[in-house]
Amino acid sequence: MKEIKASAITQAVAKLCQEANFNLGEDVLAALKQAQKTEPSPLGREFLSQIIENARIAREEKLPLCQDCGTAVVFLEIGQDAHITGGDLEAAVEEGVRRGYAQGYLRKGIVSQPFSNRVNTRDNTPAVIHTEIVPGDRLKISVLPKGGGAENMSQLGMLLPNDGKQGIIELVAKVVEEAGGDPCPPLVIGLGVGGTADKAMLMAKKALLRRVGQPNPDPEVAELEKEALARVNALGVGPMGFGGSTTALAVHAEVSPTHITSLPVAVNLQCHSARHKEVTL
Repeated sequence: MKEIKASAITQAVAKLCQEANFNLGEDVLAALKQAQKTEPSPLGREFLSQIIENARIAREEKLPLCQDCGTAVVFLEIGQDAHITGGDLEAAVEEGVRRGYAQGYLRKGIVSQPFSNRVNTRDNTPAVIHTEIVPGDRLKISVLPKGGGAENMSQLGMLLPNDGKQGIIELVAKVVEEAGGDPCPPLVIGLGVGGTADKAMLMAKKALLRRVGQPNPDPEVAELEKEALARVNALGVGPMGFGGSTTALAVHAEVSPTHITSLPVAVNLQCHSARHKEVTL
């Protein structure tokens, strides 16, 4: 059985919080640069250029990609043969977020008691932590700082079974069209289909961790992604909502079996600052 120290988890999370906020992934940058070549709108191309330049400055100057440094969403894949020593796992993650946001001078945006006094917690905790037990003796940590503007535009649809694939595609298009420029397109769209309402929402969020444009290994799901992306980019919302054909860079779908009466569909929007980093201990 492998032992993993809680202090190592704290250090890893602190580092990931900063790296995710400073360094846009090479997959995202490649997709943005490709979009710059194909975007027919001059204004759209200009916004894509500014987004790419912003990423360069953030990386070189170690500055946040966006003033909204996000909710710290942390995915933990815990090997069943791993043993955490020297402290509590979730407490170690929370301390990592606390240190990472302080050390990186990242904006703290979490408030307590959301329906009343909304006092800032001053350290960006608590994090949103999702844990999954997997085979092996490793701990994989993925940190996704999720901006409020894009998260606010996400939706859950409880469709009827006979709505089928076309119903899913039309729901995605409806969500994106209603959102307009608010989630800061071009987007990465996480799509969760099946399971229950909560399962679909989690799948949609976790789908955002996939490399941009990497299709689902199931050919049928990959075709759904392709058709949904084409439908979204035909809306004309464009970069930052100013028109064009690059409303989204990718649609990433995850699918799960569901009840005979159900077709839950979750649409989670991610802005062009598609920030996430991971490490395995």
